[in-house]
Amino acid sequence: MPFQMLPMTGAELQEPDWLLQMETILETLNEGVVITDDGLRVVFANEALLGLTGYERGELRGRTPEAIFPPEDIPYLMQQYAIAQRNRHHRHEYHLPRKNGERVPVIFSGRMITGPDGRQYSVLTLTDISAQKRVQEELRQANVLLERRQKEIEEELVLAARVQQSLAPASLVWGRVAVEAYYSPVHTVGGDFGLVLPHGDELLSLLVCDVSGHGIGSALVANRIYAETLHELERNTGPSGLLRRLHTFVRDQIGLQGFYFTAAAGRFVQSGRRMTFASAGHPPTMLVSAGRVRLLESRGAILGCVVDEAPAESVEEIDLTPGDRLVLYTDGFIEVFNDRDEMLGVEGLEELVRKSAHKALPEMKQAILDGIARWRHGPLTDDMSLVLVELR
Repeated sequence: MPFQMLPMTGAELQEPDWLLQMETILETLNEGVVITDDGLRVVFANEALLGLTGYERGELRGRTPEAIFPPEDIPYLMQQYAIAQRNRHHRHEYHLPRKNGERVPVIFSGRMITGPDGRQYSVLTLTDISAQKRVQEELRQANVLLERRQKEIEEELVLAARVQQSLAPASLVWGRVAVEAYYSPVHTVGGDFGLVLPHGDELLSLLVCDVSGHGIGSALVANRIYAETLHELERNTGPSGLLRRLHTFVRDQIGLQGFYFTAAAGRFVQSGRRMTFASAGHPPTMLVSAGRVRLLESRGAILGCVVDEAPAESVEEIDLTPGDRLVLYTDGFIEVFNDRDEMLGVEGLEELVRKSAHKALPEMKQAILDGIARWRHGPLTDDMSLVLVELR
């Protein structure tokens, strides 16, 4: 037989004697308490419940759910009551209508009991969760804003990555000189950049630079140094003078405390058989000639805001022969660790260069990258730039 709510006025309904003994305790509770009989009529509501609903005690006594809740709520409430009858207890979240028409979010905690009179009663505790809901809504709105901002940042990073990628040197052939290049930032954007710039048929300038740090800040500084490098090369500044002027520019114009960068720069004359080379704080450039690898060590200290004085004028004049190759790179190629926490180092990279030097320039580049990948354990931890040069 389906459950039926029995109509009765408050005047006709009497509180059970056993409930009169509990009222004092129930009135001390901060949570709303309502007790209904087996006809779902309200036989008791404490002061906290009256404050929550806005009703007077006499207005609630004897009322059934259909007299308090809108008609569309009744099927759901009956479903929850059926669960409580079956399990003898139940807990769910819903909205309690107030007398003025507002709806208060509450948690209904119900338990079925059998009174001393043998009748079934439902004891409901109602906890106001308006504050939690407000916080949840504020968090939801904040998350919407954060997601929107995150999307904007991601779109900006895509654009920044395209700009950053444009700083990577392009592979090219200039007279008897062939160049292969590679660039990979550890994040979307990074602080490495390289430059291979022909000056007509007379000169070819190249530079590999590693800016301290990673991410957007380093990328912005790298972009600024890149622009200043182009400006200096347009003025026909040689490798050593270029490094000195870049150091002074960063120290005076950017002035970030503790910021530094390293660089290696070279210049080829028309025939490509002679190179002027300078390096400051940078990993040694590798010159491969007749199957042997020679390390071109930096003669200058790191550049930027760590030291005040510009590096001293220091260049190498290097004569090259057909077949000679140069390997310029950033420290992301040597500060690579395997699963035993051993660093590849200059010696490890030198071995990769020696073993692949007989290959065509593009295949040599790929062999070096494959060797790094085999050694590395875990994700990249630093930006990686590589420039290979061959005199044909």
